[in-house]
Amino acid sequence: MTSAQQPDTKPVQMAFVGTGGMARNHLRRIVQQQDTTNVAFVCEPSPNAYEAFCEIFDEAGLTPPTNVPDLAELLDKHIDELDAVFIITPHVLHFSQAKACLEAGLDVLLEKPMVMNAQEARELIAVRDRTGKLLVVSFNGSLSPQIRTAERILRSGELGTILNIHAVAYQGWKAGTTGLWRQVPEIAGGGFLFDTGAHMLNTVADLAGEDFVEVAAWLDNRGAAVDILGAAIGRLASGALVTLSGCGELPPKMIGSDVSVFCTGGLLQTGIWGEKLLMQKPGDAMPEPVEVPASLGQWQQFLAVRAGEIPNPCPPEVGLRMAKLWDAIQASARQNGQVVKVG
Repeated sequence: MTSAQQPDTKPVQMAFVGTGGMARNHLRRIVQQQDTTNVAFVCEPSPNAYEAFCEIFDEAGLTPPTNVPDLAELLDKHIDELDAVFIITPHVLHFSQAKACLEAGLDVLLEKPMVMNAQEARELIAVRDRTGKLLVVSFNGSLSPQIRTAERILRSGELGTILNIHAVAYQGWKAGTTGLWRQVPEIAGGGFLFDTGAHMLNTVADLAGEDFVEVAAWLDNRGAAVDILGAAIGRLASGALVTLSGCGELPPKMIGSDVSVFCTGGLLQTGIWGEKLLMQKPGDAMPEPVEVPASLGQWQQFLAVRAGEIPNPCPPEVGLRMAKLWDAIQASARQNGQVVKVG
């Protein structure tokens, strides 16, 4: 792993691989972190996407980075000028791009879902192990102080034993992604439940702290080429029960989530992105907010992992866990809700 960065060292030299809408969302926070980060290069084949990306630098009074549209060329000619990359590209590209960057000697923050299936996840873990470089999956939940705090509370036994977990995610996803790569199965690997819903699958697994062993699921494409609606029930290794519900056909711009963890000694309420954290214990009239540290998002947390300040809360093993769960959900849905074993 990269050695810990000392306070007086120069900022991490990083590159964005992909500069689409999600990358631009991340960039708006990263430009606030100039003391720790310098965006030295981008790798973006679309001139329009690169131009939109540069506008954020212009607004912040910063010089836009150089674009090297071909990743192989970027790694060949500029590897000595880079420490890390943030890969935010269509899902089908994640495995090959992360593999190339790790093998080139870079630490990697990789947008979710990590890869398309469990086999790719296992292979990428082997690359991580062989290269010794850092790989963090960019799940908002896993990298949020809210979900890390919730995990600590649940693992401490403060709320007793987990009985049930109920999670829901909703969004005007179908209308917002019509005509885009996110509704092309060969590129996206799935629909709403694998895209936005990946946050739900991952955060629930984080909170559960144990493996799913059985799943029954149903998916509805609603006339699209990928799933738009999804529902699943699962059983954890301990016997605790989980329900997952995803609705991707709301009116445009509607989006939200809720995750409730019911325990023998109370309950926790959070969201799939770690956007809140409430706890209710015996005697409390209602759930109360839990105080957590502030965060500037996934890149800031990645740097904290890279510097050895916190353990990696989202290693590729997390990506494998989610991939196995998604594989099982698809297998059950193909059999009209037949119960299947996970993994």
